[in-house]
Amino acid sequence: MIILGVAVGVVLVVAVGLVVARRVDGDSTNFLVAGRSLMLPLSAAGLMGQAVDSNATLGNMDLSFSLGFWAGASLPLGLSLCLLITGIFFAARMNAMGLFTLPDFYRQIYGRGVEVTASVLMIASFCILLAGNLVAGGYLFERFLGTSYTGGVLVIVGVVLAYTITGGMFSDAYTALVQMVITVVGSVSLLVWTALHFGLSAAPGTGPFDLEQLTSASAGAPINWATLISLGIGDIVAIDFMQRIFSARSPRTARNACFTGAVLTAAVGICYALVALAVGTVLGPDAETPILFTLLGRFAPVWLAILVLSAIVAASCSTANGVILGTASVAVRNIRGLRDPGIGTGSGRTDPLLRAVRATMLPMVLLAVLIALRVPQTGILLTLAFDLLLACLLVPFVAGHWWPRRATAAAAVTAIVVGLVVRLTLFVLTPTIFGAENTLLYVPNDLVGAGFDGYPTFLGFAASLLAFVVVALLRPAREPVVLTRREDLATVGG
Repeated sequence: MIILGVAVGVVLVVAVGLVVARRVDGDSTNFLVAGRSLMLPLSAAGLMGQAVDSNATLGNMDLSFSLGFWAGASLPLGLSLCLLITGIFFAARMNAMGLFTLPDFYRQIYGRGVEVTASVLMIASFCILLAGNLVAGGYLFERFLGTSYTGGVLVIVGVVLAYTITGGMFSDAYTALVQMVITVVGSVSLLVWTALHFGLSAAPGTGPFDLEQLTSASAGAPINWATLISLGIGDIVAIDFMQRIFSARSPRTARNACFTGAVLTAAVGICYALVALAVGTVLGPDAETPILFTLLGRFAPVWLAILVLSAIVAASCSTANGVILGTASVAVRNIRGLRDPGIGTGSGRTDPLLRAVRATMLPMVLLAVLIALRVPQTGILLTLAFDLLLACLLVPFVAGHWWPRRATAAAAVTAIVVGLVVRLTLFVLTPTIFGAENTLLYVPNDLVGAGFDGYPTFLGFAASLLAFVVVALLRPAREPVVLTRREDLATVGG
């Protein structure tokens, strides 16, 4: 009964995605950025859909249940903070530039070499992010359908590819609107049901007002702050967020969509964290993870299980859809260098850029599947993905906007290399990743212990910032780059 109900929701989402796919009409501008036509509800839903994924729901609940409110809620609150900062400082400016992908910005400011380097790092990070969402699908279908974990991962991949490969950003936007309605209703219903049956109390020291979680190292403060900073700042250079900003119909729409998405992301995330705290004594400390699946399987009525599981699948599909589209677009446009949109809308033919992006989606998905099978974690994969972006790409991005005379290619390359080397070195030396065992790549050593966990996030970013500033000041200032704007696209070929 539960799987049947979830299946109905999945079929609805796929149907919507396939119906609106006709609006692509063989044109890559429609496929990649929805013809730059999305109004506020669709833009906000797309941004929220990228933020409220299975990492920020299942991962949020698992961390809140075991370590306290701020350990889990830092995931959605960090993403909400990112949307808020992006809306204030960057969304309108980036939308006005008329870009197709985020690495297009790095090319305009720093040149081809930095564009390719940034693209490789973004693809690597977002394959990790996609893997985290596939993990949720694998667990869900394993628990409630009886498939293997691998089979569940492949089911989610098949569902998302079914409409992403046909409808691109148009399918993403319209399915995100449906998915986010399901997500909001499901999260609020879960919180109300939990409050009525178990109350909303939390164990001492674990609640939202127990701020030692943010001030005491013994209570996990370094890890919690690292999560907030990694997602709240590192996620600014997220290819999926930015591609939705590029798709908004105007700079004002892009900015307001960020603010709307920030509020809804925080609200949904807080609901899941509070539920995890409330059921701590009910499930016991040794409850099987994901905690949400255990709660729904043992205590929840069927209607609630269907609604909430549909929301989890919707969140996973929405984020996976955006990541698949974003990584494939970056691989083709910014690494391969195929930028000319080619044949226009209404020609009855598919332009070369669109064909190439569709063909590249499958390799991107296969890479994410391999990561999901190797590291079956949820919230940890989300934070790790944006840790890499924070350490490498954020400083050059911000400098390109707000320190243009010193934003040179040499400074950008130095910041990227130093940030990457420092962050990866600390990663392989630290036995845990945001509180979880480092099973991905750990080199046993006596230099770094588990108590160092969290600090690598700050050190990687600090090293990147210092490297950029030093090189920028040592080299001559330059004339700021004149950024391309939407009205100029006809003369520069996109």
